[in-house]
Amino acid sequence: MGDAVRFSTNGAVLFAIACAGFMGQHGTRHAGFEKDGTQIMHIDSHFDSGNIEVVELLDGHTANLRIKKDAGDEHMQWFYFRVDDARDQDCTLRIVNAGDASYPSAWAGYRVCTSVDRQTWTRVTTDYSDGVLTIAHRPEGQMQWYAYFAPHTHEQHLDLLSHCQRSDEVTVDRLGGTVDGRDLHRLTVGEGPLQFWAIARQHPGESMASWWMEGFLDRLLDPNDAISKRLRAMATVHVVPHMNPDGAIRGHLRCNAAGANLNREWAEPTIERSPEVYYTRAAMDASGVDFCLDVHGDEELPYNFLSGSEGIDGYADSRLPRLCDVFASAYERANPDLQREHGYPVAPPGKANMTMCTNAVAARFQCPAYTLEMPFKDNANAPDPLFGWSPERCAQLGASGLDALVALAEVTSEAD
Repeated sequence: MGDAVRFSTNGAVLFAIACAGFMGQHGTRHAGFEKDGTQIMHIDSHFDSGNIEVVELLDGHTANLRIKKDAGDEHMQWFYFRVDDARDQDCTLRIVNAGDASYPSAWAGYRVCTSVDRQTWTRVTTDYSDGVLTIAHRPEGQMQWYAYFAPHTHEQHLDLLSHCQRSDEVTVDRLGGTVDGRDLHRLTVGEGPLQFWAIARQHPGESMASWWMEGFLDRLLDPNDAISKRLRAMATVHVVPHMNPDGAIRGHLRCNAAGANLNREWAEPTIERSPEVYYTRAAMDASGVDFCLDVHGDEELPYNFLSGSEGIDGYADSRLPRLCDVFASAYERANPDLQREHGYPVAPPGKANMTMCTNAVAARFQCPAYTLEMPFKDNANAPDPLFGWSPERCAQLGASGLDALVALAEVTSEAD
């Protein structure tokens, strides 16, 4: 990788609103003083990607909290908040509606992420029982952040685009607007005849996908990397690094501003409900697709793995199994953090969910396609007790993806 890798967790703009009063039992901020004059902790989520509600403060350093639901009221699990005025105090933070999350079984074995500077995120022992997720922690800073995974905010996404556009190797264009009117950008790199696509953050709470993009794009644009040079000569790579900026800013887990799960909109996307998919699919139609990688995170499984399109009609009798195996095998060789033993069940022939990106694109273009999943927890095959699965490891896995794409490009070119 080049020297331009930027783990820019400090790039977020924090819209923290100071308050001296008590906001009421269901507010998202709390500040005040106990009767003896001792200041109690303050909890805030009024910033980019923030999500938490304060139900009540039981005492100066114990709080009951709730995760707010996505638009559409179907999903919730992502949280991101800040605690002030509790440095060196034993705090107990109880997320009382954790049992109502979209994936409650995912809390088993999970450890929350915390940071003082939003640059380095470590893990905290976390307990889940009787539907309550409990974080028992002593903040090290006067301001301490807690999150489901290391956040990658909209400001960091804009920083990434700004950094990439400085390269002579890239063209940046606007595919269209989101539900809330934000821009959906594509980066196009390379001049080869093959058309490769990589997209991320259909599910906005899966911030590891943006960290993957940081590493992938950094290496793809490295003028001195022999693998990236080879790939750029053989393929044109279309990258949509953030499919769901509205949902990310709102602190959603899976949905956009209209309450749509974008990875269930690929059969019939509309400008009104899922413009992010509508415009991306239209751009794919214009370019053609020889391979598509859709980057995600998985709440439950503590592994990195690929999920394919085996269930689409005609898959087994086509060239797709061989091309998919070339990509997956090369990726596994390039980075041992990826494995193929654990993953999702394979759909039977003809039983693919055609509303999902990987299946829809594979069938529409008769091309190999994969969903890449990374863990919210840790890689159980190579655990890290301090950091868990981290932004740095996401980026390294992203960079390793180029080796797999070159291997696929070479085999595809030979077959054609």
